[in-house]
Order: sequence, then C-alpha cells, then structure tokens
Amino acid sequence: MLSKRLPAPALRRPADSVDAVNDTQFLTPSEPTAADRRRWAQYIADERAEAAVYRRLARKRDGEDREILLQLEEAEKRHERHWIDLLGGEPAKLPKAGLRDRFTGWMAGRFDSVFTLAMAQQAEARSPYDADPWATPAMRADEKIHHEVVRGLAAKSRRKLSGTFRAAVFGANDGLVSNLALVMGIGATGAAPQFVLFSGIAGLLAGALSMGAGEYVSVRSQRELLEATEPSDFAHASLPDLDIDANELALVFRTRGIPADEAMARARRVIDEANLGRLPKRRPHGDDHEVVGGAFRAAISSFLLFASGAIIPVLPWLFGLAGLPAVIVALVLVGIALSATGALVGLLSGASPLPRALRQLAIGFGAAAVTYGLGLLFGVDVG
Repeated sequence: MLSKRLPAPALRRPADSVDAVNDTQFLTPSEPTAADRRRWAQYIADERAEAAVYRRLARKRDGEDREILLQLEEAEKRHERHWIDLLGGEPAKLPKAGLRDRFTGWMAGRFDSVFTLAMAQQAEARSPYDADPWATPAMRADEKIHHEVVRGLAAKSRRKLSGTFRAAVFGANDGLVSNLALVMGIGATGAAPQFVLFSGIAGLLAGALSMGAGEYVSVRSQRELLEATEPSDFAHASLPDLDIDANELALVFRTRGIPADEAMARARRVIDEANLGRLPKRRPHGDDHEVVGGAFRAAISSFLLFASGAIIPVLPWLFGLAGLPAVIVALVLVGIALSATGALVGLLSGASPLPRALRQLAIGFGAAAVTYGLGLLFGVDVG
C-alpha cells in the first residue's frame, strides 16, 4: 500500500530529488518505509521497461517521430534517476517489470504498429505517481503529457486503420450477434438439432452474401460520389476557343472556393496555356478514395468477416450437441468472441479494454435473449 502523508511538522523535501530545484511546493514523508523502498525499486524496473519500448520503436522510425520517441526515452530515464537517488544508489536486485510493460517491450522489438503505441499509451495513462507522495508534481505532469504525445504518434495510424477496422468489427460482430440470435430463437422452440444446424448455416450464407453485396454497392456508390466531386476534363477541349476577357472559366474556380480575383487570374493562365496546346491534366483521385478502398475487396472482406463470426454460434450443433448443452456452449463461444472484439477496440483506441468488452457482450447477449424469449413463447423449452 502507498504510504500516507504525515502532519506538516514531519514533512521534508528530499535534497536529491531530480525536480527539487524547480518544485518548491513538493513535500514527502520524513522517513521512507521498507514498503516505500520496494515500491521505488519496482518503479525503476518499470521505467526502464518503458524507456526500452520507446528506444525500440525509435529504431524503426526516422525523422521527427524518431526524435520524439528518443526524447520520451530520456524522460523515462530521468524518472528512473529520481527513484535511484531516493534509494541512495542502484538497488542490488531489481524486481521484474510489470507483465504489461514486458509484453509491450516485446511488441516494440518486433512490430512498429498502432497496437504497440496503443499499449504504450495505456501504460502512460495508468501511472501510479498521482497517488505516490514521493513522486514530484513534475513527474506526474510528465506522465500525462507522455500519454498525449503517444496518442499523437498513434493518431495517423489510427486514421488509416479506422475504415478497415470499422468494417472488420461490424462484419464479425454482425455475424456473431445475428446468427446467435437466430439459432437461440430456433433452438428455444424445441426444433430438431438438424433443423437448428441447417438454419444456422442458411443464416450464415444469407447474411454473408448480403453483407458482401451491400458492401460492394456501398463502397462503389461512395467512390462514384467522390469522383463526382473531383474536377473533370469535360470542357478541356473547348478551352482554346474561350474569350480571354469574357468567359466563365473563373466561375469554375470560384465554385472551388478560390477568391474572385485569384480565380480570374488563374482562368487567364489556363486559357493562355490552352492556346499554346497545353491542356490541364486531370488530377488523380484524392486521399478520400484511398480511405474508401476498392469495392470488390471490401465485398470479399465483409463476406469472410461475417462468415467467420456467424460460424461460431453454429459450432455446437455442427459437432453433434443438442438442446441446452448446445445453447450453453454457443453462448460461451460467442461471449469469448464478443469480449475479444470489444477489448481489441478498447486497446486500439488507447482506452481500457474491459468496458468495451462488456459493452459488446451486453449487446450480443441482449439480442440473443430477445429471440430466445420469442422462441420459448412460440415453442417449447430446449431442456
């Protein structure tokens, strides 16, 4: 347990604190306990593990990102020195760093991914220094700023991943929930196991095909709408025939948000270029098109993701179970899958995985409970 603050007369400021000069208001208990010293040794191990994460990530990057990561490493070393100074020197034996820190370090040594940065962001968010009177206010502030720095480093990767990840979570979660609700509802009517299995397989194929077709149409339509917003070459061949003093080409540029004077100047330059035989080139599609992705690829991905989720509730019947045992096994399997999906969302967003896992679980089981209740209403109990 963390030591409590003592009454004011017993408080003193450690002279060897790294932040002692700049932090004149920081006070600590007069004498550290054995528990304090053990905790400081653990802090040293954890700070070294976090510094190693940033060092390993920096090796895989260059430019500004590399410099930022190296500065984060130096900050963690600064915190480490604070605890070493309080202990009066390097401990003879350090405990192991926390399991999360060690796993994050392992990830950082092998993968430069948003997963690693998200785990590092979580590590900064759960700093124990807010409750520790021996940590300086500057150190507490550092940890909060580090959280925002790592969040900024991960932002670009999260934006790139967001579209694909949304489709993956939606497809797999839809398959899990819809087919669980289907087999639970039919199973609750007392239908034969073969009928439940057939219904589950039919629901899998119908849902996966519907998801694939819907995703293809959706992405294709979105790309077509985006292409309609891009400048076209419809009138390029007519540019040499325009009157340079009386023409509406400037209006085209004004519709794109360019001020009137600049639009007129640009229109004159384009017409001059066209008279010399140099017609404007059509610009390539912007970044929005890349974020949307290809329609066929999106359709295949949605089909496979939905199917991978929808097959899980059917597995008990596929392996010969029936009645209540099959329902229980289906609930357990789907519960694990839903929790894992929710936890992954939390991890990638740099937040706690548990609330997201429970949210996914509540939504999925809530839908299954409704159809199970309807099945009981119109049939007989599976037991």
